[in-house]
Amino acid sequence: MTPPQKERIGRLAERVRQQFLQDHSGHDWWHVWRVWQLARKIAGAEGANLYVVELAALCHDLEDWKLHASPRIAEWLAGLEAEPEVIEQVVDICQRISFKGAGVPDDMQSLEGRVVQDADRLDAIGAIGIARTFAFGGARERLLYDPSDPPKLHDSFETYKSKSGSSLNHFYEKLLLLKDRMHTQTARKIALERHRYMQEFVARFMDEWNGVR
Repeated sequence: MTPPQKERIGRLAERVRQQFLQDHSGHDWWHVWRVWQLARKIAGAEGANLYVVELAALCHDLEDWKLHASPRIAEWLAGLEAEPEVIEQVVDICQRISFKGAGVPDDMQSLEGRVVQDADRLDAIGAIGIARTFAFGGARERLLYDPSDPPKLHDSFETYKSKSGSSLNHFYEKLLLLKDRMHTQTARKIALERHRYMQEFVARFMDEWNGVR
């Protein structure tokens, strides 16, 4: 990576940090930072273009539909004088990165995109993923659990976007599905333990809910 490219990454990181400092939904700066670090690790193991991966990891939530964000990635990268072809790659990755429902297949085209998507999904599972799930649910005023509202495996992005179930439903509707939707061997290895931890948590949660333990 060239010195100007490293400088762009540093300047972008600071701007993204400022953007997400006040987020309380689990999509704060530290989420972006963890995804950035995981993406760097996976990229190194999988042979991906680190420059594109780092830029995309830092930008991945800037236009997230859940955060009601407006388009800004291309503008920000152009302001940093990033290469046009790199801007195109990063925008494409960020547009494809979100989970769109259990019945909707992934359509990530590039290795760099798969690396960033894996890193983002790893931060959605395990202990951190559990914490983020309930942080997001609290920010959206969702119940912890509602036995009268079972989880649904959404077959389209529109139905997934309109969901409003309890925080526990999110485990069945997305998080417990992610282990088998990791793209890279590196991420699949990390996902195994995080997945098991979530399974144990959900089982314990239900036992306590039902007064078994």
